[in-house]
Amino acid sequence: MVLNINVKETMATRARYNRIAPLYDFMETLAERRYRNWRQRVWSLVEGPKVLEVGVGTGKNMPYYPPGVQVTGVDLSEKMLLRARRRAERMGLSVALLQMDAQVLDFPDDTFDSAVATFVFCSVPDPVRGLREMARVVRPGGRIVLLEHVRAEHPLLGRLMDLLDPLVARLMGPHINRETVENVRRAGLTLERVEDVGMGGIFKLIVAKI
Repeated sequence: MVLNINVKETMATRARYNRIAPLYDFMETLAERRYRNWRQRVWSLVEGPKVLEVGVGTGKNMPYYPPGVQVTGVDLSEKMLLRARRRAERMGLSVALLQMDAQVLDFPDDTFDSAVATFVFCSVPDPVRGLREMARVVRPGGRIVLLEHVRAEHPLLGRLMDLLDPLVARLMGPHINRETVENVRRAGLTLERVEDVGMGGIFKLIVAKI
């Protein structure tokens, strides 16, 4: 199979998240006060029993996993996964955690009932490919639920995000000017709903059907 991914950018993304992994939870302490309600909302929309979490990171969604679901979490960064495993152990959760690239998911077609990603497709080098991979591994009729920050619709703010994006991506990892709703369409998914959840529409809850 021809992978057809940008290996250099993918490895750079992995290196950035390995670098910031020890400080990641601390860096987002204040932001998590806002995010926790949104995370809870995301997981209330998940249909099980088999659920894939792409970009599990340090396991920030683990407190919101619904009872009775079988979660498989994947992440590009082995050092983020190390922290996710420690969190799962502390919480007594049974969750499969695997190092894997969202652009090349190592699962058969139609493996999962739902898939989730929170603040992930700002960092995937080829987000459309990653979304297509999520769709491939979710059964027909299944649901993909995303929580993402996107490029502002306001022209001046959007332009400012474009200008700052290279610096932010180099220092922190995520791109701040991704148009994720449009990327979901480009990936061939059917949008079920798009909700503005904060910052004048910069933060969005996106639900798509396979």
